[in-house]
Amino acid sequence: MRKPGVAALIAIALALALVTLGAAGAGARTKSKAQAASLPVPARFVGVDVDGPMLDPPSTLNVVSQFRDMVGSGVQSVRVAFNWAFAQPYQNWSDVPASQQSQFTDVNGMPVDFSQTDQIVTLAAKRGISVLPTVLYAPSWDGVPNPAGVAFPKQPGPYANYLTALIERYGPHGSFWSANPGLPRTPIRSWQIWNEEQLAYYWHQPFVKGYLALLRASHNAIKHADPGAKVVLGAVTNTAWKTLGQIYKAGARHLFDVVSVNAFTRTPANVILYMRLTRRAMDRFKDNQKPMIASELSWTSAKGNTPTKFDWDTTQKGQARNIASLLPMLGADRKQLGLIGFYYYTWIGLEEHDAPDFSFAGLEGLNSSGSVFSKPALGAFRHAALALEKCKVKGSTATRCARRAK
Repeated sequence: MRKPGVAALIAIALALALVTLGAAGAGARTKSKAQAASLPVPARFVGVDVDGPMLDPPSTLNVVSQFRDMVGSGVQSVRVAFNWAFAQPYQNWSDVPASQQSQFTDVNGMPVDFSQTDQIVTLAAKRGISVLPTVLYAPSWDGVPNPAGVAFPKQPGPYANYLTALIERYGPHGSFWSANPGLPRTPIRSWQIWNEEQLAYYWHQPFVKGYLALLRASHNAIKHADPGAKVVLGAVTNTAWKTLGQIYKAGARHLFDVVSVNAFTRTPANVILYMRLTRRAMDRFKDNQKPMIASELSWTSAKGNTPTKFDWDTTQKGQARNIASLLPMLGADRKQLGLIGFYYYTWIGLEEHDAPDFSFAGLEGLNSSGSVFSKPALGAFRHAALALEKCKVKGSTATRCARRAK
C-alpha cells in the first residue's frame, strides 16, 4: 500500500528487546535454521506488493511484461489493494449516471465495477501467481472523512457486502472463473481486512472499537461466503506487538486466521527481531498456532534523491545489500516465526526527484519520462528468492521451475 508520512520510532524498543530475549536456546535454533535452509520454502512464500504505477492510470507501464518479470525473479504471490472506493463509487443503481452504467455489474442489487480487480486477477492467474487482496479505501457514501489520510468505513455492513461480492466473483465458486474458462483456476482464499489500522492515516484513533466492528462483520461475511477462506488481520506496524496486544485484549482472537505485520526497520537482523517480538505477543495470548505473514518489508533507495525521514532510507547499493541479507534469514527462521510468506514493498515505484521516500522502495523504478529501469535491488531479490525456492531458472509460471539448483 502507498505509505503515509509517519516515521516508526522502534529502534529503542528493538534494542531493549535484544537484551530481554537473550540467547536462550541458541543451539537448538541454529540446528533448526540449518534444517530449514536445506529445503525449498513452501509455495507462495515469496511475494511482492503491487501498487503505484502498476495500478494508477494513466501509466505507460506494460503490466503484462511486469508480471512475466516477476515470475522470472521468483515472485509467487502479490499483495494488492482491492480499492472499494473505485469499485463501488455509487451506493445504488439510481445514483449511477446513464453514461457509466455499462461499467458496472449488478451484485445483489449493488453496482460494482470489477475492471481493476479483474485485470490483476487475470494477469496473476495466467502466470500462476497467487493474490492476497487488502480490501481498502471507503467510498464517499460510506466513508468517514479523515484529515490525516484516507477515509474509513462509517459502518461495517457495506464493506462486508463488498467482501461477499468479491468472494462470489473470485472465490472457489466465483463467476469470474466460469466466465473465463481458458484461465487457470486460481481462486482467492485469503482476504486482508484493511491496513495499518493503528495509524491515524488509515483509521480514527483510538482504533480498537471501530476496527474490531469491521473485522467482526468481515469475518462473518467471509466465512459465510467461503468457509475455507482465511481472514488476514489488517497489517500491524511500528510497535506491532503492542498493537496486537490491544487487539487480543479486546477479545478478537477468534476473528482472524492470520496475523500480518509491516516490519520496517534499519537492519535485516532487526526485521527478524521485529517478527520475533510479534510472535512472542501471539504466544503470550495463547495464539501460538496461528501463522504470520510479513505483508510489507523494504528499504527505500531515497538517499540522494529526496529529503529522507526514515532510518531505513538508504542508497541503491544499501537497499540491494539489505535484501540479499534478509531473504535467507526469512527462509531459515520461517518455522520458528510461524512465517508462511513475505511481501517485499514494492515491485516498482515512480521515482521522481523530491518524491516521497517510499516512491524509491521498488525493485524496479519508473522515471518521469515513462522508462522502466532495474535497480541493484532486483538482482539481489532474484538471486535470493530463487535460492529460497531451490530453483536456478523459473519456468513460464510461478509454480514451475525450469531448472533446479544443484
